[in-house]
Amino acid sequence: MEWTGQRYADTPTVAAETYIEASRSRVWSYASDIRLMPELSAELSEVEWLDGVRGPAVGHRFVGRNSHPELGSWETVSVVVECDEPRAFAWAVGDPGHPSSVWRFALRSAGTGTVLEQWAQLGPGRSGLSYAIDRLPDKEQKIVFVRMREFETGIKSNLAAIKKLAERATESGG
Repeated sequence: MEWTGQRYADTPTVAAETYIEASRSRVWSYASDIRLMPELSAELSEVEWLDGVRGPAVGHRFVGRNSHPELGSWETVSVVVECDEPRAFAWAVGDPGHPSSVWRFALRSAGTGTVLEQWAQLGPGRSGLSYAIDRLPDKEQKIVFVRMREFETGIKSNLAAIKKLAERATESGG
């Protein structure tokens, strides 16, 4: 991945994928379970569906509580913007029309298993990172680069954890 020279307004993206020896429906059950994400993430500590809903559908909202050693602690509200079982699950953080970030899982059958991709976009809406850039505008490209590397590391960790869970469930017949 190459983010050198990118600015926040460029809405940089990162993606990674992995092959999982499990059905798309099994992989979907993990990728679309927002309650699982805090267990996988170094940053996300808690999630909760809002408005009395209990699962994913377009328009459903959830709150996420996060913390980061450099950025502090914060809370966001995300909106499910795509829910096409068992193909894609995506949410926008903040205003879906101008999100601070967008996250997406895409699933496709491959051989006897599933390829799971996770993708993330930074911006275009303001986020905590915007405040760091406001304070150090001459460091914007470095700030964006570091944040995108963190996104990439998190995505690779998420994919590895979902792969392990889905393949273990397949082996045990669960």
